[in-house]
Amino acid sequence: MSRPGTYAVDVRDGRVGQIMGRVGGYVQLRPPGGGREWDCPPEALRPAPPGDVLRARVRERNREGRLP
Repeated sequence: MSRPGTYAVDVRDGRVGQIMGRVGGYVQLRPPGGGREWDCPPEALRPAPPGDVLRARVRERNREGRLP
């Protein structure tokens, strides 16, 4: 489930992220559209449904449009 390039949900806070790799005992996730990576324990991940990925991408695009 934790293949790089796939999307997952961090069940601790509901964030959707693209799996970038593993460091130590954690999986590194990056928000759709880029941004700062965060670490998540593998047991706190679940596959991201396509609708969740789409919503996360739209939020990122909207946020980019509001930046000066």
